[in-house]
Amino acid sequence: MSSALSREEELLRWLYDAQRFGIKLGLENTLRLFSAMGDPHRRIPCFHVAGTNGKGSVCAMLAACLREAGHRTALYTSPHLVRFSERIQIDGKEIPRESIAEGLEQIRGIVLESDHSPTFFEIATVLAFDWFAREGCDVAVIETGMGGRLDSTNVVDPLVSVITPVANDHAQWLGDTLEKIASEKAGIIKPKRPVVSAPQDPVVCDVLVRKAATENAPLLFVDEPWGGEVGLVGDHQRWNAALVAAALSAGGIPVSPGQLARGIAGVSWRGRFQRLGDHWVLDGAHNPHAAKTLVAAWRGQFGEARVPILFGCLDDKQPGEILATLTPIASEFHLVPVGNVRGLDPGSMRGYCTVPATVYSSLKEALSKLSEAAGPVLITGSLFLVGEALEQLST
Repeated sequence: MSSALSREEELLRWLYDAQRFGIKLGLENTLRLFSAMGDPHRRIPCFHVAGTNGKGSVCAMLAACLREAGHRTALYTSPHLVRFSERIQIDGKEIPRESIAEGLEQIRGIVLESDHSPTFFEIATVLAFDWFAREGCDVAVIETGMGGRLDSTNVVDPLVSVITPVANDHAQWLGDTLEKIASEKAGIIKPKRPVVSAPQDPVVCDVLVRKAATENAPLLFVDEPWGGEVGLVGDHQRWNAALVAAALSAGGIPVSPGQLARGIAGVSWRGRFQRLGDHWVLDGAHNPHAAKTLVAAWRGQFGEARVPILFGCLDDKQPGEILATLTPIASEFHLVPVGNVRGLDPGSMRGYCTVPATVYSSLKEALSKLSEAAGPVLITGSLFLVGEALEQLST
């Protein structure tokens, strides 16, 4: 057993070393790897989900409904919060350690014989599809990593393309206007494949309508929220649930009304208004649009009460705008570093705060201090921060 574990650890180190190649938008490396692996992505029908906010929640709901209907369901999402294996699941169970090792060993052999250096996300995407195909999945739910048009997952020919709310984010990669960002997200729309979308800004609507017309793809915008019970917190999740119902209807995969309702009511998704006991609430609101949604969800649960907010984010985000959006529910901010190479210096954020703010040298220090606070504490900002907090609070 120890040798198998050490082999897996070595291969995971090789995978994480691929992060030095950064983010490279484009499909060339992914297609090359898929071809060498026998094109596993062509063997599984899938729902392909893009957008700025709500992708993970929508994917979790889709997978829950499909599982409820008895379909062997693959799920690929990112980023993970604590373990890499969270990204790759079948029927709610994470990919086993030995399957990670076997897949990465095969992929590494292919890479070492080529002149190309794939990124972390490209390798992870191929690993996921290879395992899904080997395990004989009936259907897959696939979340884009970033954008859509040039995202590694955009090698699929989906049953349905699903577009969650689109907002400004990742401007340095996707474009500096909402129209440019929407054009990248719309890149998952495929010829004659149905498209379902959440309600969108008029600029985004125009982009999606034009792209769908170009591809002769039927396009539906959901126009009312889900009326039943939803397992995730916030009115925005009712719109996500309506999007899921529309996607399943468009995809033609058998799911009865009862199975749909049970899947949506029973879904869980870590890091999205997740409660740990009565004290901690964790939510990965990593851009202004998500922060606005979080504020509405918080007030729906706690009314007008203000709360201490533990916050950290990455340097490619909009900390000033996010903090300003969160301020109406904040009694004070507790600013921490994020354990990521792109983590923003917490001291640089103090000037954005119009309520009392404390800067910490570590998340551990802040958690220790806030563990003594009366009432709930909200941990938000980067999903990487939420993952770190989950790990530390669970030990």
